[in-house]
Amino acid sequence: MNFQQLRIVRETVRQRFNLTEASNALFTSQSGASKHIRDLEDELGVELFERRGKRILGLTTAGGALLETIERMLLDAENLKRSAHQLANQDQGRLAIATTHTQARYSLPPIIARFKERFPKVHLELHQCSPGEIVSLLKTGAVDIGIATEAVNEDGASFVRFPFHHWHHSVIVPDDHPLTRAAPLTLEDVADYPVVTYHEGFTGRARIDQAFEKASLVPNVVLTALDADVIKTYVELGLGIGIIASLAYHPDRDRGLELLSGESLFPRNTTYLALRRGHFLHAFAYEFLQLCSAALDTTTVQQALGAR
Repeated sequence: MNFQQLRIVRETVRQRFNLTEASNALFTSQSGASKHIRDLEDELGVELFERRGKRILGLTTAGGALLETIERMLLDAENLKRSAHQLANQDQGRLAIATTHTQARYSLPPIIARFKERFPKVHLELHQCSPGEIVSLLKTGAVDIGIATEAVNEDGASFVRFPFHHWHHSVIVPDDHPLTRAAPLTLEDVADYPVVTYHEGFTGRARIDQAFEKASLVPNVVLTALDADVIKTYVELGLGIGIIASLAYHPDRDRGLELLSGESLFPRNTTYLALRRGHFLHAFAYEFLQLCSAALDTTTVQQALGAR
């Protein structure tokens, strides 16, 4: 038994049992991959995959039962390499973070600035992507930390998550807009105007829809975008009023626009820091987490992860 055999089994499952794609992903030949699988099955005394001729259809019952062990063995091997690297390089290495545009643009800059000042030799990778992509990157181990409001709280078996910060949606309008004189602002007022807001699945959009639905209102959403900067641009152009995360507004940068509080209109949102269970973290990754939240000391995080 060797790690290449285990990697081929894992990759075959990840590639939906397409052995050609699995071979390409691991830079090996299809015939070589097939032989590795057969050799492993012979050694274990069970068939891992159901086949029709040379085509792999899926996992056998035995294969499904052993897959978790294979995943754990490969994860432990990866963690062993990371642990050895950390012992040799305490203050240098790579920290990969996957997050949405809103967090990368508005929440993380001061934290990243402090982190880089403390760890100048650490190569920091910041992946801006959708919540679904963040989950995928975490599951494959491509990133160390995921930061998002949606999606990361859907798989408690794979991830452990910690609150990063709380925030509300608010309404953004041009300075001279009639809504600036509405006191108090209501959802009925907002529903009277065309709305520009986030695309479904981004930055708490579901909470916006829930608020209108609860009030038996249907907003006239004329344009959706992935980030607040685009939304603000089209509000400036007069396409409608915007609904954005309040943290995405800055009076000095957004001159000509006014933010109207939505705390009484929309429910509170929570952005989370997500970690994959069993994933090895460098010491500087724990430092980054504590910069995000003072409550996240190394012991607290390790206990939540079930780290040995």
